[in-house]
Amino acid sequence: MPLYDLVASLPLKIEGYTLEGLSRTVSSGFERKSTIIVLHGSGHDGRGEDVTYEPGAHDAQQAAGPVLPLAGEWTFDSFSEHLATLDTFPDYTPEQPVYRNYRRWGLESAALDLALRQADTSLHELLGRTVDPITFVVSSRMGDPPTIDPVARRLARYPALRFKLDATPDWTEELIEQLQATGAVDSIDFKGAYKGTLVDVETDPAFYRRIAEAFPDAWLEDPDLETEEARLALAAHQDRITWDAPIHDVKDILAAPVMPRTVNLKPSRFGSVKSLFEGYEFCEQRGMGAYGGGQYELGVGRGHVQLLAALFHPNAPNDIAPGGFDALDPEPGLPESPLDVDPAPRGFRRDID
Repeated sequence: MPLYDLVASLPLKIEGYTLEGLSRTVSSGFERKSTIIVLHGSGHDGRGEDVTYEPGAHDAQQAAGPVLPLAGEWTFDSFSEHLATLDTFPDYTPEQPVYRNYRRWGLESAALDLALRQADTSLHELLGRTVDPITFVVSSRMGDPPTIDPVARRLARYPALRFKLDATPDWTEELIEQLQATGAVDSIDFKGAYKGTLVDVETDPAFYRRIAEAFPDAWLEDPDLETEEARLALAAHQDRITWDAPIHDVKDILAAPVMPRTVNLKPSRFGSVKSLFEGYEFCEQRGMGAYGGGQYELGVGRGHVQLLAALFHPNAPNDIAPGGFDALDPEPGLPESPLDVDPAPRGFRRDID
């Protein structure tokens, strides 16, 4: 039976919904906003998080209030199909089309949580899968100008941390050698697949080659392979290339410039539970590895991606560290990897929520 069929027929009753705004200034210096979507029905609530990276989109949604026609009696699948017909950004045009997926994921994850709670069951019970402790990495930029500080200061507090680092062509030889000496780099993110965003990074084939050679055991995420020079620079390292930003469904995996051995499956990029579950099945059926990534979630959304990692790819470089590790000097007492997810007995949420 396809994985999605296990949740598709869940009954779902929605009587209304509310919105809760969250905001936090994060270590990289920008104010992160998100919106918690709370669906209500039959004495229960289901919670999801819209992780759109556009403050104005959250301001407009929260100012408008619960204007979407979500109330009714559905199956989970019929509700998902209904969402596909709605403009979830009424009177507002998001800067990037993928933000529509982000908002849909917030709505669908809330609906899944509510349907499971109304059915008095949990996602792992319904799917018949174990919830394993998850390994995680801490994602970080290296500052401007880049220095070893973001890694060294975190390692001083938590010596066993592993890292996924945003690599930029202004890394010095000294910095590369310092990072090599830590032995803590599991993944390098070139961010070469981003176009027209605040996180775009210049394509530098010589830098690609230098980093691939300097970190022979690290995954190489999202290089820009549009030029022959870039493709040649990484030709000897293709088995370590992974993809994140371009992946929104199975077709995107198949269309990748290099077919990956492992791939970043971010739930919010997929938008719908059906598309995400198809991605998990695709990877499992082909023996392709998978790992998860976060989106600076401020609320329940981080628990969602951690729970999914525990179900589908626990032993991977999951970029879903618990809150607190984004600080350069994280407070003592944070949970370390591997992380026990502790699912709640009902719904799609961790027990801490």
